[in-house]
Amino acid sequence: MTVTKSYFSILFFIRRTRLLKNGEAPISLRITMDGQRAEMQIKRSVDEKHWNASKGCATGKDRKTMELNQYLDMLRTKIYQIHRELQQDGKPINADILKRQLNGEGDTPKMLLEVFREHNKKYRELMGKDYVKGTVLRYERTVRYLEEMLQAQYRMSDIPLKELNHEFVKNFEHFIKVEKNCAQNATVKYLKNLKKITKEALINKWISDDPFQEIRFHQTQSNRDFLTEEELNRLINKEIDIPRLEVVRDVFVFCSLTGLAFTDVQHLTPEHIMQDNTGGYWIRKPREKTNNMCNIPLLDVPRLIAEKYKGHPECIKRGVVLPVPSNQRMNSYLKELADICGIKKNLSTHTARHTFACVAIANKVSMESIAKMLGHTDIRTTKIYARLLDRTVSEEMNVLRQKFCV
Repeated sequence: MTVTKSYFSILFFIRRTRLLKNGEAPISLRITMDGQRAEMQIKRSVDEKHWNASKGCATGKDRKTMELNQYLDMLRTKIYQIHRELQQDGKPINADILKRQLNGEGDTPKMLLEVFREHNKKYRELMGKDYVKGTVLRYERTVRYLEEMLQAQYRMSDIPLKELNHEFVKNFEHFIKVEKNCAQNATVKYLKNLKKITKEALINKWISDDPFQEIRFHQTQSNRDFLTEEELNRLINKEIDIPRLEVVRDVFVFCSLTGLAFTDVQHLTPEHIMQDNTGGYWIRKPREKTNNMCNIPLLDVPRLIAEKYKGHPECIKRGVVLPVPSNQRMNSYLKELADICGIKKNLSTHTARHTFACVAIANKVSMESIAKMLGHTDIRTTKIYARLLDRTVSEEMNVLRQKFCV
């Protein structure tokens, strides 16, 4: 007999193809919840002729049959009791958990989202101390994406960590790329966040198998645009009579000559600009992304841009150096600005940071100094810009190569 209560069902059934030595069929239990099944044998058997499949019980009035049916009723009642207690305690429930509890396997298994949320809670408490806001938000977004995938593909609100496997990881990768439209490098970041939780589960012996075994992360080399000195000077010297584009040009140039990332220039305050004992001006500011300190000499052009906006209403209101628009508006206006200045490159807020590094390298500034100004802890990150310059040299030399080919 199938008994349904709210959103889970209990079914007792026999396997007629797997008869025991005494000729009877073993009885199995199936718990179905939110489309997920958990099955187990109950260590009882019955003559297949005396089994009512539609009612899920034995037929007859003899003592043996009555005792068997009483046992089935007891199991059914016990499952409902376990479900009710888990619900009252606010604990996660699925078919596998009900089965484990019925078998007396102790505490409910560790659940993926439950563990992940606890991890994120600790990270949020340490935000601004050990972790930056962007890192915390990405972990929280990973949980949200996992929750959406579990609901859509598994019809579950959570999943035991023990049930994670290679297939689950691959399904998550596919979900991120297709449903969330993430590129390869962004997808890898979300997968690494999930891997951190499974690694913690392995250390704590909550799981015995690594679902990421044999899975390798492959990040693509991003094609980063930057402006040459000639293009940057063209932008600086361009007469612009549209106020919103003038602001965007000034913010972009400021970042191109300081190396500040968009979020850093957004939060740049007058307190971050100081003068040394020789009269030189410096920007001393921790990066919003990593909290690494940046020490950047303030050149004349960006210093004059900062002076220009001292009395700007938005700067006074927010207590910042520049009236920086939103990232979306900046990127939209930069495309318009590139057209006006005849620059055939896809400008974005991050192009300015690349421009700073490449112009500095072209002017013989050491890689170590550039790394310090950009707030890079690993110089290999800074060396990416040197490779960009190599590409540019190669492209420019192609012109000569064609002229002097044999």
